[in-house]
Amino acid sequence: MPALGLPVRSDREDDKVTDKKVWFITGAGRGMGVDIATAALAAGHAAVASGRSPERVGAALGDADDLLAVKLDVTDPADAQAAVTAAVERFGRIDVLVNNAGNFYAGFFEEITPQDFRAQIETTLFGPMNITRAVLPVMRAQHSGLVVAISSTAGIVGQEFCTAYAAAKFGVEGWIESLGPEVAPFGIRTMLVEPGFFRTELLSPESTTYAQSSIDDYAERTTQTVAAWKAMNGQQGGDPAKLADALVQLASQHEPPVRLVAGADAIATVEQKAKDLLAQADAYRGCRRRWPTATAQATTQGRCRVTPGQHRPVPVDGGRGWQYLDHQGRRSHERGHCCHRGRVDWSGHRPAGQRR
Repeated sequence: MPALGLPVRSDREDDKVTDKKVWFITGAGRGMGVDIATAALAAGHAAVASGRSPERVGAALGDADDLLAVKLDVTDPADAQAAVTAAVERFGRIDVLVNNAGNFYAGFFEEITPQDFRAQIETTLFGPMNITRAVLPVMRAQHSGLVVAISSTAGIVGQEFCTAYAAAKFGVEGWIESLGPEVAPFGIRTMLVEPGFFRTELLSPESTTYAQSSIDDYAERTTQTVAAWKAMNGQQGGDPAKLADALVQLASQHEPPVRLVAGADAIATVEQKAKDLLAQADAYRGCRRRWPTATAQATTQGRCRVTPGQHRPVPVDGGRGWQYLDHQGRRSHERGHCCHRGRVDWSGHRPAGQRR
């Protein structure tokens, strides 16, 4: 799990930087997208820089022979397909996709409107899915490629005022982790980038939408949080240009990492989350002896076949007994009755720790 500030190089041949690649970067009209595109071009790669306004992308990056600015609203699947088609027509391939575009709907959950919450998910989770869905056929045909998702420490640990954003980033984490083994047989790899606080313009008025304060119980904390975050904008400790350089270097290796934790604050967050998970798992370790698993097997035609997970035990009578519920939450094995309307052979089956 490389951390920012460690330019990972190796004497091993398979870790050395490879040949020129074609990078496709979303959200490249400003912020870290500009830094990533600039770093890719500086390293000798070609860059497809996308944004809602290709004119703004071009103004931010200037002119270069290996640069293509394309229009892309990541929430529009048709836009995604058109941008990918343009990229392939120009460069013939796409080697690295960087899902960078995003925004921030901030506020306490009760005050974020359902529309804004959905808008957060639409841009920050479904947006990367739209462009990745369009790029994967290209990478499968090449039998190679790297899909990068710019996540966040908000995808590692939740915090107040970030319910919508964290929900989207937790989704990104689970999606990319699950996508990895699906596409690995085609020579495609995935990478999660988890930055801490960087000067990425995420907290700028153009990127952040604060929920309107409407509940007195939250009013004081809302005022304090908004003021603190507005003051932080542009003052964050992380340098996005350095992060971009590290990303280009790592992504150009034959074996890129599956996760890049970027920044000292991000490393501390991941370490603390790992400790917390271990402590929480260990806290109730002794209780497992009291959690039975339904393993009864049918022995005659028409009887239910109970497998672990289909019928779940819940404690009753202060934990001195157990009642089994089926997959719909109904009582399933009271007096041997089964939700599949058969009879269960209870031979050899009893909740752990109970006598016959």
